[in-house]
Amino acid sequence: MPDLSYSDRLQQDMAFLTSSGRLSEQLVDKIILQLNRVYPQILTNKEAEKFRNPKASLRSRLSNLIAHLQKKGDKPCQEFYRALQINAEQLYNNLPSRKILKTSDSTGVNPEEEKCILNDRGPTFFLACFSVAAGLAFIMYYYNPELKILGGARKVLGFSPIIIGRHVANICMLYMEDSAKEQ
Repeated sequence: MPDLSYSDRLQQDMAFLTSSGRLSEQLVDKIILQLNRVYPQILTNKEAEKFRNPKASLRSRLSNLIAHLQKKGDKPCQEFYRALQINAEQLYNNLPSRKILKTSDSTGVNPEEEKCILNDRGPTFFLACFSVAAGLAFIMYYYNPELKILGGARKVLGFSPIIIGRHVANICMLYMEDSAKEQ
């Protein structure tokens, strides 16, 4: 389903859009004016006047507009959707084709479940990161500045760019040098 063109999607949404009460007269006029002013190659002045004719019913004007846009191709249909999204966000989100696009996913993951998935590394990765953070917090909490362990720590931090990154290692080294100078 996600491979539908905008023209196909518009055909699918036509019954929803033309049902009574969905689109007001003003909203249809806004969409027509936006298509006419922003993209005159999609909807000329003469065509816009035809679709804004107040003598014709709203449903017939909208049906004719959608049919006209479908004849012109996929780009005009895409711009119709963009104008609908700008002028009526709630209606745009409730379109049948939007609901199908939201529920169909190439990964096969339900969108509701996707919110709960943080990453694909699993619980072991989380526990490893948490253990490192807890270990560093433990060391910082019980750090005793009177003890001379700077030499061993310098050797460990010398290899730390491989593990934690060069910038973090430099900050740790500067911190340890400052604390050694204070002693």
